[in-house]
Amino acid sequence: MDKETIPQWGWLLLGLIMASTVASLVNVFLLPLPEDYQVITIISAMSPVLIYVGVWQDEDRQHYWDNSREHIVGDVLFVVSGAALGSAIALVVIVDLGLWDFARDIIAMGAGFLLSWGLFWWRNPEVYRTESDR
Repeated sequence: MDKETIPQWGWLLLGLIMASTVASLVNVFLLPLPEDYQVITIISAMSPVLIYVGVWQDEDRQHYWDNSREHIVGDVLFVVSGAALGSAIALVVIVDLGLWDFARDIIAMGAGFLLSWGLFWWRNPEVYRTESDR
C-alpha cells in the first residue's frame, strides 16, 4: 500500500470504517453480547487502526517496524485487550446511569482507547521519543 496515494486522515477513516464493519459483523454472527455491550467489540477493532496508522505514516516512527513479528503481534494483542478491558470497565460503571447511548459509547471509547494506547506506549516508549529525548 502506498502511503502517498491517500493522506493520513484518509487511511485512518478507511481503516476505522473497515474495522467497525468487521466488528459489527462479528457482533451479529459470532458474539451474542447484550446490545449495551456490543460497542466493546467495535472499540477493540478500531483501536489498532488508531495506533498503527500513525506509526505506519510517520517517518519518525518507522523504526518500530524493525521489531520482530512476535513483538508486533504481542503489541496488537495488548492494544486489542486494553481497548476491550478499558471500554468494558467503563461500560460496567456507567451502563445503568441513564446516559444517552451516544454519551455512553463516547465514554467507553475514551476509556478503551486510552488504555490501549497506554499499553502500547508502555511496551514501546521509544516510538514516541523525540530527538531531544534520546
